[in-house]
Amino acid sequence: MDAVKTFLHKKNVEISAKRYGVDALGAMAQGLFASLLIGTILNTLGTQLGLGLFNELGGYATGVAGPAMAVSIGFALQAPALVLFSLITVGAAANALGGAGGPLAVLVVTILACEAGKLVSKETKVDILVTPFVTIFVGVVLSVWWAPAIGAAASGVGAVIMWATELQPLLMGIVVSVVIGIALTLPISSAAICAALSLTGLAGGAAVAGCCAQMVGFAVLSFRENRWGGLVSQGLGTSMLQMGNILKNPRIWLPAILASAITGPLATCVFRLEMNGPAVSSGMGTCGLVGPIGVYTGWANEVAAGTRAAITGMDWLGLALICVVLPAVLCWAFGLLLRKKGWIKEGDLALAE
Repeated sequence: MDAVKTFLHKKNVEISAKRYGVDALGAMAQGLFASLLIGTILNTLGTQLGLGLFNELGGYATGVAGPAMAVSIGFALQAPALVLFSLITVGAAANALGGAGGPLAVLVVTILACEAGKLVSKETKVDILVTPFVTIFVGVVLSVWWAPAIGAAASGVGAVIMWATELQPLLMGIVVSVVIGIALTLPISSAAICAALSLTGLAGGAAVAGCCAQMVGFAVLSFRENRWGGLVSQGLGTSMLQMGNILKNPRIWLPAILASAITGPLATCVFRLEMNGPAVSSGMGTCGLVGPIGVYTGWANEVAAGTRAAITGMDWLGLALICVVLPAVLCWAFGLLLRKKGWIKEGDLALAE
């Protein structure tokens, strides 16, 4: 057993929830952002502005989502060069065979293929042949064997969540908004979760609401401590910056969670806010304004397809209220109450410099 542990340590194979559930999952979201998401945005710009070049660029970007995810995951797992480059093929196979749940298939298959490649890397004199062969063989065989089932399972779970949200928009609006919002602030990837589950539609809108409540909420809540720099870094960057402070005083999380419990059902029941852009956008919130842009992308696609007559003033009002105005006002108000109660003290929300 000691010999196995020593060998795994030598090969930098660390079997842990953090390595696979945090590092790899977060990297996968970045791969999606750099391919599918930016490609969708380019496609939307090309269609709206009549710029064919943008449509062409968008097509190339969205077409390599699988390889982009796989390489990102391999980078997070600190794969040697030959393993990393071989994962391009693995990602393409897993994403294609995984169907709508392709991102989850890519995550599972890429982790196994990457670790298998790392185990044989530089162990033979013909490494340039052995390492790519093992990585691609393991990855593609597992893709053929597992990816359709993994993808179907992920897509099925997402479909159940979306069906339940349509059936019970009030309850599920609260649940989805709070859970995905919390995932956004935790050191895991809410974007990757939404992508893996293909979470769109009304449930996607609730997820957007929850993520925006966390990001805008913490940005406003901590303004007296962090001023404009904190407002931008959390409001357009990530609320994950507050995790250290949350561990010290979990009560500072309450305003954002309560805000998401309000904006989620408002999104589903009042404004019928849907995310019909890429699923990864559902879990991005106001990070680079990706969440709102994803909602707009869905609107634009529906108008182009003839399933929506036009983007109305009510649509824009709902988007502004759910993504920015209500999270800011609610978190500010809840924050005042908790500060008066003594649950939040001066400096509790200060970001480390």
